[in-house]
Amino acid sequence: MTETGIAIGALLAHRHAGDDFSLWIFDESEARELVPFTDRASAVTNALATVTPFGKTAFFDALATMPERSLLGKNPSRAIILLSDGIDNASKLTREDLAQLLQGVSVPIYPLGIRDPREYAGETRTHEELSDIGVLDAVAKLTGGKLYLGNRPQQIALAVAGIEKDLRAQYLIGFAPTGQGAVKYRRISLQLAGRVSAVRVRAGYYGTEPPLFGIRERKKS
Repeated sequence: MTETGIAIGALLAHRHAGDDFSLWIFDESEARELVPFTDRASAVTNALATVTPFGKTAFFDALATMPERSLLGKNPSRAIILLSDGIDNASKLTREDLAQLLQGVSVPIYPLGIRDPREYAGETRTHEELSDIGVLDAVAKLTGGKLYLGNRPQQIALAVAGIEKDLRAQYLIGFAPTGQGAVKYRRISLQLAGRVSAVRVRAGYYGTEPPLFGIRERKKS
């Protein structure tokens, strides 16, 4: 079984009642839907068995369309799992184009780079290889997801377990822009008080100025 097959099988093994999935593949010309959103895991695994990797990949072009396509699912909580080695050799979009298109996207993207994480902990990688992984990391940070690496069954299993834990612990905190000021990309930062675990949020949103929030503590007399 390929690394991609192992990863998808692990993701499906973590499914809960009510989860739905769709499966897309991308090549040098387009992203193709193999399986529309379904809660039948067998539909995904059966379709995956028909896929034979070949040719060039244009994952920048494909990934740019995925947030909108994720709206076809029935669940309000969504995520995109990107299985790739990070190498794009056929896209019309540049890395800068992709970053701009993903600014403000509210669907977290979790890239699972099919690479050995131990190799990237050392200093033996070329600039190009590190740059490929850097693209995946930037995609994750822009959207509030997280990059994972793995190309062996145990590594992939640990990565998928981390993604699944993240997805089950998501909270949605929203606000309405004020309507004042220019419509532009605005960065988001979240400050937490007290002893809390690390959190991640999407990098920003497109819109007018955010409201001002203030929280006052009422002291007991």
